[in-house]
Amino acid sequence: MDREDALARLRCLKGRDLRNLAESLPGVTVWTDRGTLNKGWAGHAIERYLGLPLNSSRSPNLGSWELKIVSLKTLATGRIAIKETMQITMLDPYEVAQNGFENSHALTKLRKIIAVSRMYEGKSETRSVCVDVNAFELEGSGLYHAVAADYELIRDVIIREGADALTGRLGKYIQPRTKGPGHGSRSRAFYARKELVEYIIGWKTSPRSTA
Repeated sequence: MDREDALARLRCLKGRDLRNLAESLPGVTVWTDRGTLNKGWAGHAIERYLGLPLNSSRSPNLGSWELKIVSLKTLATGRIAIKETMQITMLDPYEVAQNGFENSHALTKLRKIIAVSRMYEGKSETRSVCVDVNAFELEGSGLYHAVAADYELIRDVIIREGADALTGRLGKYIQPRTKGPGHGSRSRAFYARKELVEYIIGWKTSPRSTA
């Protein structure tokens, strides 16, 4: 699907309850038979809504753009905030060591994004309203070199010290973190810090590139 067509269709979801959408679509599971929450249910619902196959690969949706779902929450003060960091892609230490940012899966995932923001109202997930839909492009923005610098810092640590030396403290906009249950997990992924997510969902306007 062309990204502009997808944008037009997704913007029709603004103000709609995505939980109701999920219930109306085949193949979307919110709660498993074991009573556990499928954390990716909102993304699956939107992919089905667009007629896309459920995607978990490191390639962008339909080869040219990436769909991301961002959860928002209401703070005690009444302010709306980003609930959590956003996973970009899995981190393969060997692949990262072999490729600079311009040839990385991280850039492939960040190059062109459609970000759908939804409200998280609680663990029961009985309701989740679509708040906004935003198009984001990393290339050509003033953020590109800063994100690339984060990636190259992470890559340098892998080359010099090994993947076990990676820590979530690395990077201003993107960070490496373990993924999976338990503190002993060795599976890692790149995550966009909340500062970058604010640009991705349109809360901040990225500066123009000076390159």
